[in-house]
Amino acid sequence: MKRNTLVITAVLFILAAFAWAGWANWEFRRQAAERLRASAAQGELVLDAGGAPQYLSPLQGKPAPPFTLEDLSGKKVSLSDYKGRSLAINFWATWCAPCKVETPWLIDLRNQYAAQGFEVLAISADDIDRKDPRKFSEEKQEIARFVQRMKMPYPVLIDADSISEPYGGLDALPTTYFVDRNGTVVAAQLGMSTKEELEKNIKKALGIVK
Repeated sequence: MKRNTLVITAVLFILAAFAWAGWANWEFRRQAAERLRASAAQGELVLDAGGAPQYLSPLQGKPAPPFTLEDLSGKKVSLSDYKGRSLAINFWATWCAPCKVETPWLIDLRNQYAAQGFEVLAISADDIDRKDPRKFSEEKQEIARFVQRMKMPYPVLIDADSISEPYGGLDALPTTYFVDRNGTVVAAQLGMSTKEELEKNIKKALGIVK
């Protein structure tokens, strides 16, 4: 009798575990769907003149949200420091595979158009822990190694999470906002596109093309 009770208890425990796992999986899917719906509500995909899909950000035509962040040396860098410059504000991370593909394109294009007043501000979305000085130092070193390995010649800032809300939540990486000399967002790319698309949006920021 005692053995039967133990068996029944074990079976019930297993069934409860399966039920919980099923609920947890459903809840995860529900939350993921909610995040996707929220992300879609923040912008929309439209077709450009060539019939290709293009992400239309709610920030388009508006001033780029201001921010002040630290670079890897701890220096404070503000968006306002680049007043009068055309910018690509590029959100990326060391663990982001598409970012590793896109970064060399950004480097080439930055070097090509820098003389015309264009700059890239790369904002790392890597996790950082300011409460633990040792861990914080290690996290910055990891980002610095990536920057050195890729030979990124433009400013690299940290703590993208602190400004993610005004920039649409950053649900996909890389995400890049293109800003003209007046500080207005003229284009945005959600996720990796092509080098040609990057160049087209840089030219928009520079006022070379509409």
